[in-house]
Amino acid sequence: MSRTPTSNSAWRSFMDLAEDPKVEATSVGGHNALSPTDPDNPQNWPLHRKLYASSVSFAFVFAMTFGLTSYTAGVTGVMKEFGTSQQVAVLGFSLPIFGIFFAPIYTPHLSERFGRNPVYLTALPLFTLFTLGTGLAQNFATIAICRFLAGFFGGPIIVLIEGTFADIWEGKGRTVTYYSLLTLASFWGTGVGPLVGGFVFASKGWRWLQWVTIFICVAAYLLGIGIPETYGREILRQRARNLGMPPPKLAPAESGVTIGGMARVTLVNPIKMLVTDPITIGISLYLGFNFAVLFSFFISIPVVLELTFAFTVQQVGIAFNAALAGALLAAITSIILDVISFRFFASRSTNGIPALEYRLLPAMIGGFGVLASLFWIAWTASPKYHFLSPIFGTLLYVWGNMSVLISAISYLFDAYPPRGTLAGLTTAACFRLALAGVMPLVIIQMILGLTGSWAYSLFGFIAAAMLPLPWLLFKFGPTLRAHSKYGPGAMAMESKMMGHEMMSQGVKDDMRMSGMSSGHSNV
Repeated sequence: MSRTPTSNSAWRSFMDLAEDPKVEATSVGGHNALSPTDPDNPQNWPLHRKLYASSVSFAFVFAMTFGLTSYTAGVTGVMKEFGTSQQVAVLGFSLPIFGIFFAPIYTPHLSERFGRNPVYLTALPLFTLFTLGTGLAQNFATIAICRFLAGFFGGPIIVLIEGTFADIWEGKGRTVTYYSLLTLASFWGTGVGPLVGGFVFASKGWRWLQWVTIFICVAAYLLGIGIPETYGREILRQRARNLGMPPPKLAPAESGVTIGGMARVTLVNPIKMLVTDPITIGISLYLGFNFAVLFSFFISIPVVLELTFAFTVQQVGIAFNAALAGALLAAITSIILDVISFRFFASRSTNGIPALEYRLLPAMIGGFGVLASLFWIAWTASPKYHFLSPIFGTLLYVWGNMSVLISAISYLFDAYPPRGTLAGLTTAACFRLALAGVMPLVIIQMILGLTGSWAYSLFGFIAAAMLPLPWLLFKFGPTLRAHSKYGPGAMAMESKMMGHEMMSQGVKDDMRMSGMSSGHSNV
């Protein structure tokens, strides 16, 4: 296609500027990130600054997830005070999960427009505010509304930690290590919530679970007041503002530019992938099932231990140490398996680079842990066995669950180019959150209707059906990725077409780019 002289001139200027590392560091024409040598690049920060920013994001996630699960320790208190059934009281646990469901959809766009820090420093106070509303509630309807809104407005905290870690720590070739640490950080508050909550509820009542959550949120917020911005595009925008320069010219954000584009990336494409892309379908189903069972534990474990082994609420909380140990073990073994499998498969590849499917090894092994643990728990949660038996079964389940999660998400992360990755991760996250919110509402009815042994045996049979999924992806994954319309080939063609269109537009694109500097248009 021919181009006008003006277009040629504009394109040559664009390319000249792109090749200048100093210009790249100040984000001219189409660059999304800071230069690798830029001192403002978070990956070039001193170690203490990296650790501070990472610790703040961890503290924020810990505060929110602690508030999410500590509520379960006080379910009986809510039932007694408001005269609700157990199923209704459990809504207070499920509703914030349903609120968090929306976070992967809208958080990327908030982060693109405002950066990470303003979202962090807004989401946590809003979460704290609705936690306060829960603690002051005089009826269950208020609890339900406040808990849902706490999850809805606090959800970006859980989404952003992934971006923050990616900003700060160089992750090339370390995707499994990266997601192992992220998973551990995200699960820590989830596991500690019932542990501490049991003692708080026993001595102070269910409202104090909210006050303790607020104390933790305030402490985390005070720690985070000075957190530096980590998002490269926002750092570039801040730099321009500080220098009195016009907004930098950035390439369109991966999360979309117009409202329609944003909706396509994190709403329309995830729905399409969930029904058309085999890899995304398989991973979403497996992770959705695993998370549904995991979150059912926060309701079923207290019931089983209290009724079967006469545990106190404090002892039930202590039993959740097994879940914490399982998550830690999963992170360690996933990292070790990733190193071993990379070396093994790399030595057998022609170019020294193994096929991406080697990342599935932890899921292939962890799936057996999920399967075995469910039958173990199902048939040893009985007075004729020692109480430690089902507790150790819980440890095995969390290890297997988290191994599958780390492996599958690491694989999905690298299976597609950036735009396909964002849509795929959004699909998997929303699907498992939806199932995680539903299962606690029905698990008690399942236990009562089928008895505990057969309820968890049913889960075991489903786990057996799911077991081949990572093995099938290991064998057929390269073919599926090659033929996926979200795969590298399809996205490369789309990017080529977009680049061709940009060249043909010449100066018009240069002018329009100024409207894209914030990652969004004025629509």
